[in-house]
Amino acid sequence: MESGPAIFVGLVFALFGGGLLVWTAARVRHGAPVAHGVNPVASAVLASVAAVVALGVGAWCFTLV
Repeated sequence: MESGPAIFVGLVFALFGGGLLVWTAARVRHGAPVAHGVNPVASAVLASVAAVVALGVGAWCFTLV
C-alpha cells in the first residue's frame, strides 16, 4: 500500500527532471535564453542542476518501492 505514493512521486519527479533537462538542452542548442534577464550560462547551469536533482529524487523514490 505504501509503494503507490512512492511510485507516483518518483514518476512525477522523473518526468519533471527529464522534461526540464530536455527543454534546457534545446534552449541552449538554439542559442535561446533559458531565463530572461539572467546570465545565460548561470541560468543553464542552474536549470541543469535542478533537473539532475529532480531525476535523483525520482530515482530515490523508486528505490523505496
